[in-house]
Amino acid sequence: MTDREVRQGVLDDIGAAIDALGTALGALGSAYELLDERSADRLEEELFGPVQKGYGRAKRTYADFAARYALDTATFAQPGSTSGSRDVRRFLDTAIAAVDEADEVLIELQDSGQTVDYGDADLRAGLAGVRELVGNVRASSRLFMRTLGR
Repeated sequence: MTDREVRQGVLDDIGAAIDALGTALGALGSAYELLDERSADRLEEELFGPVQKGYGRAKRTYADFAARYALDTATFAQPGSTSGSRDVRRFLDTAIAAVDEADEVLIELQDSGQTVDYGDADLRAGLAGVRELVGNVRASSRLFMRTLGR
């Protein structure tokens, strides 16, 4: 494999994490719509905000890395709300599974050494920043669900 092909693979992996975070945002948006105002505000602060920031950071990291190495980029769909269910917990479960998926992709990428061998300090910092932003979402979700409706 050429350096360019490996870098494109790194970029594609970041894209997969972005897609997963987009799925999480859509599910959180759906949950938000079903909640009373107080609970919706909590969801936005404790869950949606960190995921949204992680999503934005991932997209910036993706775009900057692609630009530095003149790589082919994908276009990401605007995260949308998913419909069909009226179960807030189901949406939260979907969101957490998607955040976990994104985190696993980023962990594998970081552990592979490709971000060191074919990336740069900005890429590594960006990925670490994304993981830091979404790192507490699972625990926050459990607490949110435990206190939902109280």
